[in-house]
Amino acid sequence: HRVPGRAAKGNATTAATVCRGELVIMNAAPSTKRLPLDEQVWAWLADVEDPEIPVVSVVDLGIVRDFRLQEEGIEVDVSPTYSGCPATEVIEQSIVTALEAKGLKPVVIKRILSPPWSTDWISEQGRDKLRDYGIAPPEQGSSKRELMRGGRSVACPRCNSIETSCVSEFGSTACKAAYKCDDCLEPFEYFKC
Repeated sequence: HRVPGRAAKGNATTAATVCRGELVIMNAAPSTKRLPLDEQVWAWLADVEDPEIPVVSVVDLGIVRDFRLQEEGIEVDVSPTYSGCPATEVIEQSIVTALEAKGLKPVVIKRILSPPWSTDWISEQGRDKLRDYGIAPPEQGSSKRELMRGGRSVACPRCNSIETSCVSEFGSTACKAAYKCDDCLEPFEYFKC
C-alpha cells in the first residue's frame, strides 16, 4: 500500500508482471529487524503456564485469543476465564515476561471481555493434560446450569466412571469444584469455569 499523497517513483510494476508471487522492491532500506513467524510466537505462548493449573498453558486454555506482530513489539488479546479471576494479572504479566525474553518489546496486553471466554475454547490437548493431572475437564458445550440441575455427569479423571458426586462447588480455586468418585472413591476436582 502506498502512503496517501505519495506517487510511485518509477520502480513500481503492475501485479501482472510479478513472477510467482515474488516482489522485489528496489531502493528500499534493508530491514535490520526480522519479525518472528506466527507459529514461533504461538510456541512461545504455549510455554506460558497457567499459574493455578501449571500443567496447562494459556494456549491450551484458549485464553490467548490472538496477537498482532508490529514493527516494534506485539499486541496480545487475552480473555480471562471469568471476570473475577484472581490469576488474570499474573497470567498477563507472565505473557509479557515470556515474550520480552524472546526480544519482542513492547508487549501490549489487550484484555478481551466480549465475547466471554468459554470452556469450549480449551484445546483437546489441554483437556487431556487436565485429565492426566487429575482434574476432570468440562465437556464441550456444557453449561454450569446443567451441572447445578444435575443434568450432566462429571466423569472421574482416574477411572472414567460417571458415578460421581459433587462434594463442594468450591475447590482449591474458584474455577474448580470438589468431587469424589463413587466407584474408585478418589477425590478429584472439576474445572467448572
